[in-house]
Order: sequence, then C-alpha cells, then structure tokens
Amino acid sequence: MDETAVPIAHVVRGGVVESVHHGLVVGLDPAGSVAVRQGDPATVIFPRSALKPVQAVAMLRVGLDLDGELLALASSSHSGEEAHREGARRLLAGAGLAEHHLQNTLGLPRDAAAALAWQGAGHPPAPLAQNCSGKHAAMLATCVAAGWDTATYRDPTHPLQRAIRATVAELTGDDVTHVTVDGCGAPLFSCTLGGLARAFARIATADPRTPAGRVAAALRSHPWWLGGTGRPVTRFIEGVPGLIGKDGAEGVFAAALADGRAAAVKVLDGAARPVPAVVAATLRALGVDAPALDEIGRVDVLGHGRPVGAVVALDYCSSA
Repeated sequence: MDETAVPIAHVVRGGVVESVHHGLVVGLDPAGSVAVRQGDPATVIFPRSALKPVQAVAMLRVGLDLDGELLALASSSHSGEEAHREGARRLLAGAGLAEHHLQNTLGLPRDAAAALAWQGAGHPPAPLAQNCSGKHAAMLATCVAAGWDTATYRDPTHPLQRAIRATVAELTGDDVTHVTVDGCGAPLFSCTLGGLARAFARIATADPRTPAGRVAAALRSHPWWLGGTGRPVTRFIEGVPGLIGKDGAEGVFAAALADGRAAAVKVLDGAARPVPAVVAATLRALGVDAPALDEIGRVDVLGHGRPVGAVVALDYCSSA
C-alpha cells in the first residue's frame, strides 16, 4: 500500500511543517466517476468499522427487523455512553438474548466521561461497553430472526458472515480477496478504497424502502447513535445535510450524499488525527458547501494548551 499512497496532510506548528501524513483519497461524482484522487483508488484495504453500514444492509436482507436509532446503533462504533449500552441491551432483549451472548472483545467506553463513570461504578472492561456491541447484538438478533446458530455467529463460514461477504462484494463491486479478524472479533472483509466509496454511494442513493435505504435513513436521522458526543462522524452527518458516513480504525473514513457523491479516505500510518481535515477537504472538492465543514475540519496543533498550528489537508486533495 505504501507504493500507492501520497502525502495528504501536513502537521504545521509555528508555520513549520513538523510531520506529514501519507494516504489515499478518492471522491466520486454523482455518476460514479472519480472526481478527486490522491493515490490509487484500486488499492486494497481493510475498511475496518467503516464497513458496518454495509454489514447492516446484509443483516436486514436476511431477516433483521430494525429501523431508527437501533439500526444506527447496529452500524455504529459507539462511544459507550449510557444510552448506547442500553440500546445494545434492547437489541439483545428483543431477540430473547442477554449480554452474556455477546462475543465481541472486552472494552471500556470510548467516551472519557462514560469510561470514568463505568470504572467508578466498579465495572471492568466488558463486551457491552466496547464500541462494537451494537453490531454484535444486531448480528445475534439476525441469527435469531433467520433461525441460525448464535454460538458460532463469528465464524466466517456461518450463514450470516457468508451473507455479509456477498453484500460487501455486491455493493463495493470488488472481489473479497482477504478475510481476517477485526479488533472486535468479527470477520473482516477487504475491498478497494474506491469500492468503499461506491458502496456508500449505493447506500446513500438507495430507495428508502430497501434495506440500504433504511440504513441510510437511520444514519441521517440518528448520527449520535452511530458515534457519540463530539465524535467527528456524528458532527459530519449533523453538519452536512443528507450526508451518511462512517469512521473506521487505522485512519479510514467513508461518506456519501443522496445525489451519489461519495468519498473514502485511508491514512497510511493509521492515525485518526488528519482524518477530519482530509474528509472536509475532500467533501469541499466534491462541491459540498456546508459551513460546518470549516469547524469540523479544523484540527488544531497545540502548544501549552493553545493552538499554535493545524493539521492541513494538502491543496491537491481538491483535484482528480
């Protein structure tokens, strides 16, 4: 991947470039043609949690019956705030299951205040508090709805995971060439960066009566459930009318609008720091005119707690 990546952001402190982030950027126009390109969009990546809306589409297709905030939670990497945890409990209870059925990795809430309260109450790291509990609860609920075994739902050969893999291939237009285990313990399927953007465009433009359209509606209407308080993904969806989006570990982000414009970003070193600046710049390059992008895309570099510079997306992020 390093052969196909290019500089996409500078870290500027006191007017001096202190660091450089390399990566890949692709932006699609409404017709699906590449309008913004930095690096090779055919590069194969692991999209990590940016794939969750695609996974949610697959789950609805095979029998999961969710809409609204719980469908957003099923697509989420939530911050572990109290309502997020309660939502995961509701997902499980609706399927006749409980917390002990979750097989995702033990974790603490991502939100600092929620983590402090969780630990202050004497709770250890737990699957419910980990950011993928909504997805895992939805996977279990899907198995119950389809009549599939719940104990083996993480196995790549399980009917659920086969359905997800097929949906990844369909929506991205890519062959799934690599399968591994994500941080939460679920199977992780590869795609190209361009394929990730295509998948989001297809979800964002889908008929609202279809599974993809239902996922898009849930993300647009309930962005807090997708991320959490202050999270960039939540702020992007709140600030850009009609946008859907999802962040992923190792510097991945994908977004799309109802007219088919779409973007996907992968930071080569896996850092999350430059992602808001690069995503904001890419959306502007696609013609998105939303005042919120200026604030969301501003990533300050601090000196003694005060801004002394910024993470700056390079100007050539604005051209194909």
